[in-house]
Amino acid sequence: MALLIILIVFAILIGLVLKKGLCKVPQGQEWVIERLGKFSRVLKPGLNFIIPFIETIREKVVTEIQTIDIDPIEVITKDNAVIKVDTIVFIKVNDPKKAVYGVDDYKKAIEQLVITTMRAVIGSITLDETLSGKEKIVDDLKSRIMYDTPDWGVTVTTFDIQQIIPPQTLREAMEKQAAAEREKRAIETMAEAEKKAAILKAEGKLRAAELEARAQIALAEASAKSMMLINQGLEGKELPAFFLLGDKYINTLTQLSQSENAKFIVYPADIQSAINGLFGKNKKGE
Repeated sequence: MALLIILIVFAILIGLVLKKGLCKVPQGQEWVIERLGKFSRVLKPGLNFIIPFIETIREKVVTEIQTIDIDPIEVITKDNAVIKVDTIVFIKVNDPKKAVYGVDDYKKAIEQLVITTMRAVIGSITLDETLSGKEKIVDDLKSRIMYDTPDWGVTVTTFDIQQIIPPQTLREAMEKQAAAEREKRAIETMAEAEKKAAILKAEGKLRAAELEARAQIALAEASAKSMMLINQGLEGKELPAFFLLGDKYINTLTQLSQSENAKFIVYPADIQSAINGLFGKNKKGE
């Protein structure tokens, strides 16, 4: 009976030891293991076993890409302008051993490295270069940071400046300049539209005048031709000619009387004499 109890207790102890020694490492992590306070190995994702009470887990290192969002920092440019820069860094741990033993806190170290490098880079250029050369600043920062981080087992995958906040006085000046620029463009657009409208109106009037002139020329040519034909066809026959020309004369006077500007129309007392004048004759037919 006593032996059975001992065996049961022994089995329970073995079960507890096995349970304590089994480690299920999730995907995206690697665990740094120490044996009696000294680095032993790195556990990969999956089911692993450590020696209880002898080996311990020093650090559970995330190997997925991590973000470090750095609060806006004040930076002084080469021309002594104080600006704020908001940055974000994306990192990936490639060597968990170096990340644990190469630096005390790799996230904090990278954040401080970014801040000091940022101040060094922007401090060597002017405010205008800072506001217009964001990509160049990012490339310079990334190259300097990547040079220092390999010993920490960390790689900076992406580095970006989210925004550069200029001084309040400069922001107000930039807003006024932008407003003035917008007003200038609006005035130019309106002036251009008025110019095009005036050109189109003038072209329309010119076209109308050209068409009117052509119509007058065509009408005059037709009238001249008509008169020539009448004169040739009715030569020696004054009565039909008198009738045709008199009818045209009266129609013309009628149209004039219908004009808005016409006050009164006076018809000649002797229409026959007027028509004779068209043929170069007097009343006696001379």
